[in-house]
Amino acid sequence: MTGPFPRIGIFSKPTGEGITESLLQICDFLEKRGHKVILDQISAARILNTKLESATYDEIGMQCDLVIVIGGDGSLLKAARAIVDAKIPILGINRGNLGFLADVTAHNLETTLEEILSGHYIEEQRTMLNATVIQNNKSTPGHLALNDIVLHHGELARLIDFQIFIDDQFVVDQRADGVITATPTGSTAYSLSGGGPIVYPTLDVITLLPMFPHSLNTRPIVIDKSSKIRLVLNASNRIVAQFSADGQSHMTLSAGDEIRIETNKNNLRLLHPLSYNYFAVLREKLGWNLKLNK
Repeated sequence: MTGPFPRIGIFSKPTGEGITESLLQICDFLEKRGHKVILDQISAARILNTKLESATYDEIGMQCDLVIVIGGDGSLLKAARAIVDAKIPILGINRGNLGFLADVTAHNLETTLEEILSGHYIEEQRTMLNATVIQNNKSTPGHLALNDIVLHHGELARLIDFQIFIDDQFVVDQRADGVITATPTGSTAYSLSGGGPIVYPTLDVITLLPMFPHSLNTRPIVIDKSSKIRLVLNASNRIVAQFSADGQSHMTLSAGDEIRIETNKNNLRLLHPLSYNYFAVLREKLGWNLKLNK
């Protein structure tokens, strides 16, 4: 009995404690339930003499009804970019560190999977960003991010000169270490470490957080998700800057280059068990449940 997900793709983190153990357990469980299982090439290399099919990330997105990611949030970010436009849901098995996104634990794994694969789950629509980099009148489109698009100075501790435009309206001429453009999902990632707000993950907004701005009056900005953002490096900018999407896609930028950011046409479909509670996750991951000793 396969329920709503007869064909399931599995992505796994390349290295890490417990990855292979969970991979074997999940594959065996899914096969016994009658699912067709397709492994990404990293996962297939972990299992010797497997008869299961393997495919690339993009191919799995087109062939499956659900993707299960075994690893941490970084693994889920990578998988999200590959499958979001295939409009299939994703489920994270946490074998990493934080687990804001990959929130199913190895404890009671099969019980939780049985519940979800039988159609009992919470589904959230998560906004993703799509960035295009313009350099010398040439466009490099398709930089997807579930967490954030970041303009930063790399390893050199000097300020970047750039301008921010929203819906083609000039906002500010900025000197700063950079700026983080984050989705609500990304509000608990890099943006949080920079002092940005925690945004409930299903809100239709984007946040812009200047990083160490050369101004006492600069504050984070929250805008509608339909807004289009342009970050333009000023002609006066004298240092090489860096662009990154979810910290996994990178480009080098210089004076006159531009980043255009908008929300992706499709949201990510993220699944959780019925026991999922966002505020419980915050309490656990951010230490809000710790009490001071008297």
